[in-house]
Amino acid sequence: MEPRSHPCTRSARVRSGDESRCSSHDRRVFAVVAPQRRRYQGDPISTETRINDRIRVPEVRLVGPNGEQVGIVRIEDALRLAQEAELDLVEVAAQARPPVCKLMDYGKFKYESAQKARESRRNQQLTTIKEQKLRPKIDTHDYETKKRNVVRFLEGGNKVKVTIMFRGREQSRPELGFRLLQRLAEDVVDLGVVEAAPKQDGRNMTMVIAPLKKPAKPKPAAGASAETPAEAPAEEPQA
Repeated sequence: MEPRSHPCTRSARVRSGDESRCSSHDRRVFAVVAPQRRRYQGDPISTETRINDRIRVPEVRLVGPNGEQVGIVRIEDALRLAQEAELDLVEVAAQARPPVCKLMDYGKFKYESAQKARESRRNQQLTTIKEQKLRPKIDTHDYETKKRNVVRFLEGGNKVKVTIMFRGREQSRPELGFRLLQRLAEDVVDLGVVEAAPKQDGRNMTMVIAPLKKPAKPKPAAGASAETPAEAPAEEPQA
């Protein structure tokens, strides 16, 4: 007896002459299997800090609100201590074994962290690189204009990339560009310092000048008064 073949096999389709029906059957089977295949890919890992009942471990290493080490306690005891102190149990080191948790006011902690991040962004000085291009045989007037641009960039706290462009036979005279870059660096020595020395790059020669850091303003002494004491009135001459 010839073994019975599945209706979706190649031989069965050839014998029945109904290959299109089986192809549609394959599509229906794939449509049913594909969602099941995606179901087991897993959910994205959450990076949010776990607090209170979201901490699901049998025991934790507990740190008090003032930084004191309490030790390894059961999660039930840690949650009870947090409730008695009217604080939150916050997981601060999830990779430790057991995880490290601290008693704190989580809302206040998030607010202070946001304030510090905002303050650091405000104090951060963004340095951008400006570019100034010159020719080896630049005349005096154009050189002064380019130098004023470099001075303006440095005073604005930006780095300046100075590029000397060589053309034709000028490529055989790289010393012209080197001397021009040295001259520019000496002219702006009070505002910037050479961060990257002149370097030949194909037809161009480049140099980077960084702005000088402004000295911090000295803070007044704790006991010194902000105002200058008034001078004592001169004594009147006796008659």
